Amino acid sequence: MKVGKAALTAARKYEADITTFLREMIAIPAESGTEGPRCERVRQEYEKLGFDEVLFDRLGTVVARIGKGPLKILMDGHIDCVGVGDPKAWEHDPFQGKFEDGKIWGRGAVDELPAIACMAYGAKILAERGQDIADHVTLYLTASVMEEDCDGYCLLHLIEKENIRPDVVILGEPTDLNVYRGHRGRMEATVSTRGKSAHGAQCHLGVNALYKMAPIISDIEALNGRLRHDDFLGKGSVLVSFIECTSPSLNAVPDSARIYLDRRLTVGETVESAMEELRSLPHLGDAKVELLSYDQTSWRGERAQQEKYYPTWVLGEGHPLVQGVAQAAAAVLGKPPAISRWSFSTNGVASMGRHGIPTVGFAPGLEELAHTTQEWVAVEDLVRATAVYSLIPEILAERKEELKAAGAAKLGA
Repeated sequence: MKVGKAALTAARKYEADITTFLREMIAIPAESGTEGPRCERVRQEYEKLGFDEVLFDRLGTVVARIGKGPLKILMDGHIDCVGVGDPKAWEHDPFQGKFEDGKIWGRGAVDELPAIACMAYGAKILAERGQDIADHVTLYLTASVMEEDCDGYCLLHLIEKENIRPDVVILGEPTDLNVYRGHRGRMEATVSTRGKSAHGAQCHLGVNALYKMAPIISDIEALNGRLRHDDFLGKGSVLVSFIECTSPSLNAVPDSARIYLDRRLTVGETVESAMEELRSLPHLGDAKVELLSYDQTSWRGERAQQEKYYPTWVLGEGHPLVQGVAQAAAAVLGKPPAISRWSFSTNGVASMGRHGIPTVGFAPGLEELAHTTQEWVAVEDLVRATAVYSLIPEILAERKEELKAAGAAKLGA
């Protein structure tokens, strides 16, 4: 407990710096693929804090390194945010970073700029406590790009193309200062129907692609009700999220239609099983089912490509990474944190889902505020999160042998 109080005291000295850094990041718009100016602001802060190495990877993620020890820890927060929608729907300017009543408001004030600010100053405090930790741990900080567009790709790039493979990963998606250890996976797919165009006055001569789609939509609604359920992650789901069609005019029979599906995958569901369910829909007929692909260019000109499948992952509650981060949180908060999971998807689909690297989440902010017009974070929670981040590397270094023995946990709660 004394260690936690000391860390909290140290973090409180930097409260103004953390707050300013967060507000200045919020003030720079940065949707996926356009993060350059915000990444440059993060690079400046990392360099000011005196980290051993600061760089942009080829994708554009800002990477900082502290120490050179054998235990490699990655703390990741994504730098990009979703758009703001209708600016008039916001009570506070989404790009002001308004500071009022002990809270900071704006787009990214939860998802997930606080983690970037707190991780940076947590690393600073860690370095100030002594140099010996640098001999035991290599700590990487990443302000990663393009997560909102394609969760996980930034870490896939880091691991597979930049050859930075951590032993453990701590994600900065909002957890309200609790420890999260997994979430459902997801995939994006389409179903397409073909018809035959005809004049609306002679519609009997055509084949309406929308009419062919209608029973398929009903099949998908029924499918949603019978998908698998997991006691920890919850139920799988499928949603028709968008529909489009082509037609020569508003007075003609549509000759093609396409629906877009958001499919959430619980434990035991895979991309193969989910695609087979769609191909077995009772009214599918000659409709075509396709898994979508992501193909975009980063702000640094690097091409990013992958299929839009993001695996389900869960780390066991008893894993030393889960328990180590919980230990750090308890030391600062004065009570054990809840152990839970996210409802949405994160970069963990790459680190744990594809590469089996033990991954957890810890950060300030309420998950339910993400992507809303009411994003805010409490300054006191920023301070507490910073203190926790400063303790995590030392606690994990003490658990190095446990982590080594545990290895990458297999999927399962």
